[in-house]
Amino acid sequence: MNSNAIPVSSALDEETARAEVYGLLAALYYAPPSPELMAQLRVAVTEAPAAGGFLEEPWREFVAAARAVDDGSVASEYDALFGGVGKPEVYLFGSHYLSGFLNEKPLAALRSDLAELGLARDEAMPETEDHVAYISEVMRYLIAGDEVEVANLTQQQKFFTTHVLPWVPQMCDAIAAHPKARFYGALAGFTRAFVSVEAQGFDMLA
Repeated sequence: MNSNAIPVSSALDEETARAEVYGLLAALYYAPPSPELMAQLRVAVTEAPAAGGFLEEPWREFVAAARAVDDGSVASEYDALFGGVGKPEVYLFGSHYLSGFLNEKPLAALRSDLAELGLARDEAMPETEDHVAYISEVMRYLIAGDEVEVANLTQQQKFFTTHVLPWVPQMCDAIAAHPKARFYGALAGFTRAFVSVEAQGFDMLA
């Protein structure tokens, strides 16, 4: 995961900014953030990190949340929400939201689509491909990758519409509603806003 992806300014090239946001989401949902990443978040500018003023307030709230907690609290919050043995408080897997169960048909469909893109899960990664961090990393690749036959707007729109939009907002709602979610509650708010902006952008292409 690209843990160095901090969106720094709305003046960035829009595609670069989009890729960096997805990279940041991948890092933050995959594991508790490193001290280096938290330090970067605390000094991040609070302009919108990608085109669209709609993101500015959720981003500002997220940066404020990062400044209000220490690293240990964020790690504890991550474990309380998403970790633990057995059933987590909040699931980060698409299959749970799409079918009510893990490792069901949505995961098989995702794996089929990833294979068509020439992508496969790193064997070192314990989570299945429908983890939100993996989904975010795929979107980052489809925006910033060098293989133009795969990394293009058409593939981005197809993957987003099929594997992001149908469940990530529901995941964000589940996180935001949890009483233990502070830092991750703010992240969920920003994630929901970003997905909404992405959906609007792809709708304009239709």
